[in-house]
Amino acid sequence: MRVLVVEDDASVADGIIDGLGSAQFTTRHVSTGRGCLAAMAEFRPDLVLLDLGLPDMDGIDVCRAIRSDSDTPIIVVSARDGEIDRVIALEIGADDYVVKPFGMRELVARIRAVHRRFGQNAPEAEPESTERRFGELVIDIRAQRVTLGDAVVYLTPKEFALLVYLSDDPGAVFRRADILHDVWDTNWYGTTKTLDAHIAAIRKKLGHPGWIESVRGVGFRFGVPLPGSRA
Repeated sequence: MRVLVVEDDASVADGIIDGLGSAQFTTRHVSTGRGCLAAMAEFRPDLVLLDLGLPDMDGIDVCRAIRSDSDTPIIVVSARDGEIDRVIALEIGADDYVVKPFGMRELVARIRAVHRRFGQNAPEAEPESTERRFGELVIDIRAQRVTLGDAVVYLTPKEFALLVYLSDDPGAVFRRADILHDVWDTNWYGTTKTLDAHIAAIRKKLGHPGWIESVRGVGFRFGVPLPGSRA
């Protein structure tokens, strides 16, 4: 995935670029609004990380300019934490809003979540396999079908979305708040018991708790049970 990083603070930009590089993203860095608009045509990013406090243009105007002729996903990354800033950015076309300071794991998770949502809405996608295979478990994203060995596993739409989300990065720990934000709704304010109930249902249907492991005090991660291990 190609990510355009629009950030005028060199130290912040370096940290973001290093983190995204570790996550196997290709990055381009620009420090101005005009540089961003030029890079949109030259670099053709899959996603834009946009700071609002740029030296030549307000980031809101940059976001508006991008959205006027492109549907490329935009995540605003800003120190502005006021509700009005969030509302304005989202209303003019930003897909998500992250307040500085932030953790790289959270930022990477948000990038992947926004990119997934964009991919689901895109009219055409690059041809690629829609199946994920983990031993006997097969998750077919396009067909929204899960099989375990020769048996079909019947999941609800939300259970399926949750399983796809966790299996996107096997072994990585996803925080509860990030899961609720990305799988349920950006503005989810419900109880986390909803998440626990869905995790329990998926484990029961897959026949082994090892498919989704709990990480105490943090969240959950997708794993593959060892052959012969007890359910």
